[in-house]
Amino acid sequence: MEQFDTALVLSRVLTSGVVMSIEKNDKELPALERLLTKRTRRSKAVLVNSRSAAVHAALTGQDIGHGDTAELPAAVTDRDRAFVDWVGVTATAPADGAAPAPAFDLITLTPENAADLATAAADATAPTLVVDLTGLGFGPAAAVLTDDAGVWTRGERLKIFGAFDLRTMWTQQEAEPGLAPGVQFNYRLSPLVAACARMALAQAGTRSAEQTGDTPR
Repeated sequence: MEQFDTALVLSRVLTSGVVMSIEKNDKELPALERLLTKRTRRSKAVLVNSRSAAVHAALTGQDIGHGDTAELPAAVTDRDRAFVDWVGVTATAPADGAAPAPAFDLITLTPENAADLATAAADATAPTLVVDLTGLGFGPAAAVLTDDAGVWTRGERLKIFGAFDLRTMWTQQEAEPGLAPGVQFNYRLSPLVAACARMALAQAGTRSAEQTGDTPR
């Protein structure tokens, strides 16, 4: 994104008075969720504030936790593997002769490949899709995309002030108390980062459509 565009986005968010994502009238996170679900053709998105958080949510969403095993995608880094080991999950390799079946697929976006998100997502076959938005240049950010409502629920529950915590705060009634995890993490994404990431993705989609003659998605 150009510096002028970034300044406009930041000005819009700051003047809105909604700079904390726990506010009920926040529009930036829902807008980024809508863009990502539309672009990846998944029905649900869990937004988080780092790549590691998204990996954690993708595993936890599938009830993979301490003491369990999981096959990781080829795209993970040594740092990702170290984090998975830290949360107590043992990485495994495909059985001899078996096709890879990772617990999640991983796409790392940069300004250069942001326009290819839809194509990359269409090739992903794992139960969940982790999209790392950090490379867009606006701070640590990522998302877990899925069609599984259970994955989404557990992913949101993993976050302090996730969807269920906010519902409890706003209504003063515990939302889905049986789904509360033993430990929650400060994984909630900032509206400022979400707004900038959304603008970058929207512009990338527009540029791609102009090049191919398609309608932006």
